[in-house]
Amino acid sequence: MKPTLVLNVVGLTPALLDHAPNLKALAARGAMRPLTTVLPAVTTTVQSTMLTGLAPRDHGIVANGWYFRELSEIWLWRQSNRLVGGEKVWDAAKKRDPSFTCAQLFWWYNMYADVDYAVTPRPMYLADGRKLPDIHTHPSALRDELQGALGEFPLFRFWGPGADIVSSRWIAASALHMLQQQRPTLTLVYLPHLDYDLQRYGPKHPGIPAQVAAVDALCAPLIDAAERAGGQVVALSEYGITEVSHPVHVNRALRRAGWLKVRLERGLEQLDAGASDAFAVADHQLAHVYVRRPELVAEVADCLRALPGVETVLDAAGKHAAGLDHARAGELVAVARADSWFTYYHFLDDARAPDFARTVEIHRKPGYDPVELFIDPTIRFPKLAVATRLARKAIGMRYLMDVIGLDAGIVRGSHGRPTDDPREGPLFITGTPGMLGEGPVPAASVKQLLLDHLFPGASHES
Repeated sequence: MKPTLVLNVVGLTPALLDHAPNLKALAARGAMRPLTTVLPAVTTTVQSTMLTGLAPRDHGIVANGWYFRELSEIWLWRQSNRLVGGEKVWDAAKKRDPSFTCAQLFWWYNMYADVDYAVTPRPMYLADGRKLPDIHTHPSALRDELQGALGEFPLFRFWGPGADIVSSRWIAASALHMLQQQRPTLTLVYLPHLDYDLQRYGPKHPGIPAQVAAVDALCAPLIDAAERAGGQVVALSEYGITEVSHPVHVNRALRRAGWLKVRLERGLEQLDAGASDAFAVADHQLAHVYVRRPELVAEVADCLRALPGVETVLDAAGKHAAGLDHARAGELVAVARADSWFTYYHFLDDARAPDFARTVEIHRKPGYDPVELFIDPTIRFPKLAVATRLARKAIGMRYLMDVIGLDAGIVRGSHGRPTDDPREGPLFITGTPGMLGEGPVPAASVKQLLLDHLFPGASHES
């Protein structure tokens, strides 16, 4: 076996690689190819395809979240690896050599995966409504070991208005700790830093090259440690982020058509999925549209196709062609144009938006919300607003961190729809010569490529 380090540098593209000298040098020692991603090109779907070699129809991760029909509830960002179908790369490797070990650091669906070492964000949700930073690890003692060595995981720098290089720096440090202390055969490392400003400002913003260089600098000691120990390094990304200027309020359109229903709670409107004839679970540039009555499917599809910013609507045949025909998928799947993305907003009047709409709340919102990356620009003194709320938290009082705006037009980058230009899409880099052919690397081939790195010269199609 050959130890292999995999760096998932989110949002890195061939077009941005010139600003990443360490990763560019890694590619020069081996090879770089564009990566052909899947639909939707979102975190959990692409990662699941990479680790299983399967299409979404087979591993079941049709987006970062979906409508759980048995519960009549929408859930995003679940964490159990048991949601992912198929044989994972670590299962295949361990079959070949029982001494194989795997560390999965912050890749998604990490909890209860059959890996030797796992680290993933897992906040503590207290009864008084507070959310405290924490991680979940396997083995459990690893939690105290890492936070004792590196400090508390900076949860509020991992997502939200404060998201920045600090969280990726902590993850990189935890990976270096694992490489030095445990020496796993396969180490999977997730570095999300680029995702933040690419979504905030778009890939053409003049500040992006500096952010590429910043995350590249985090990779340097990891590459060095892996290669000095006789291992090899792979770097990859899941998707490219494109410039956007047009939010598509798909649920508002379904509500105006009379299909989406809301429930009033204290005068605020909650999406009532179980009572609705049609509603969307928005996830970046893709929306799963769930239609309760079969006779409405064609009419709902026509409504979606008429929305400005919608590029295509997949019916049963379209889902099959895209590899998305799984029971968790919507009856219809809407895909946005390259310059557009889908909001979750179901409320027609901002005054009736749920209280969580103005907070960072990835589990209660019935769709993905990139506006959480910004403090509401209409707040006159934002630092004071945040400090006041944090003071209430510090003394144990209930508080609402309601500092997120409702203007979706502020977002400048999105993903989910595979890019038209391969230079603006994801990539696959290996520092080992001779591992890649001439064409692009399909996301479903990543599992086999990782096995090829781990077991060079062996024949082990899985």
